[in-house]
Amino acid sequence: MISGAAKFCRRKVHRLGYFTVVAAVYAAFLSIGFGSVPAAAQGLEVKDLRIGIRDNSTRFVIDLSQKVEPRIFGLPDPFRIVIDLPEVDFTLPSSRLSARGGLVERLRYGLFRPGTSRLVLDLRNSAKVAKSFTLPPDGAKPWRLVIDLAPTDRAGFIAAMRPTPPVAAASAAAVPPLRTEPLKRAIPVVVLDAGHGGVDPGAVGATGVFEKDIVLAYAKEIKRQLEAGGRIKAVLSRERDIFLSLRDRVRAARRAEASLFLSLHVNSHDMASIRGFSAYTLSEKASDAEAQALAAKENKADVIGGLNLGTYSDDVQNILIDFAQAKTNELSVQFARDIMVKEVGRSAKLVKRPWRSAGFAVLKAPDVPSVLVELGYVTNRQEERKLRDPAYRRALSGAIVRSVVRYLETNESAAAR
Repeated sequence: MISGAAKFCRRKVHRLGYFTVVAAVYAAFLSIGFGSVPAAAQGLEVKDLRIGIRDNSTRFVIDLSQKVEPRIFGLPDPFRIVIDLPEVDFTLPSSRLSARGGLVERLRYGLFRPGTSRLVLDLRNSAKVAKSFTLPPDGAKPWRLVIDLAPTDRAGFIAAMRPTPPVAAASAAAVPPLRTEPLKRAIPVVVLDAGHGGVDPGAVGATGVFEKDIVLAYAKEIKRQLEAGGRIKAVLSRERDIFLSLRDRVRAARRAEASLFLSLHVNSHDMASIRGFSAYTLSEKASDAEAQALAAKENKADVIGGLNLGTYSDDVQNILIDFAQAKTNELSVQFARDIMVKEVGRSAKLVKRPWRSAGFAVLKAPDVPSVLVELGYVTNRQEERKLRDPAYRRALSGAIVRSVVRYLETNESAAAR
């Protein structure tokens, strides 16, 4: 399957050049990360959770197998209460994600990073934690973490919830410089980014399946097939159900000095009849309204995860887009439009206009060709069933692998990175 791989690995190429200002701005863009977190507790489980309403207050209760010391803080615009726990197992039915009531509009939970699990309460209006306490086991009742929420105004929220959690600057090694010279390497690297994860489940299918689980299975299968011939190395941005910020996903591609970055997703639509595969590349101006709406939804992933996106100004992101060399996006378009959709279209249904473009934050690595792949629509029952079928997963992954191999074989710039 990868008969020409050895040939493209030996090709000489002309490397892409990038403005020095891009490197400086991009380093600043990626230079902030969260601090250290406590180690996971052995056998710690969240057994249940519930929301109660009394007068104007809302009580959020978490049933636990052990006593914990939570870290609770708030983030505004939109208003959220974030509850960090040691790494736990959430032994809960998926229906708990629909828990809401009182001041709580929506709930998210999952692994945020190694050592830390996170619950995010999306609030209907600004509210503060009036009190929080832990109750010991009582008869059949386990340990319980109780959090009482009370209404407040924006100033009260800011004062009570201390919106900015502790942060620490990332090390210089975590921010690789933009490549300005050819990289001599035996085999190319492809980074496979399984979208969403942990506290952010992504789209929810017709039968309740989560996007984060489907795309991780596809990432692992694509990696298996890519590496089968021994001529391509595949790197997963995440190997388990854990949250990654958008900038961490971009950083993973750049740290691996990837020849190609694929961010894998499944789509959703209000019309259950919509189905099909599509591929997206970066553009300041969306190709259509649907592409723009999808990009806006995907770019909110960090908000769902409880990160404070106010750290990065629109000006910084605009500078990155404006100054990044056009060549990178040309390679992305070449792969998505001219290779991938044609190859996948031989074995899977495509949506109308299968190649589109929009301002996806996860595609903004200025020196790595990047494509966001929508494998299909989980809100279509027939397509959801196919996406979960192992045989279809192997077949669709195979089409994606063939398109990657063809791109690397025919594109000298990408092959020699």
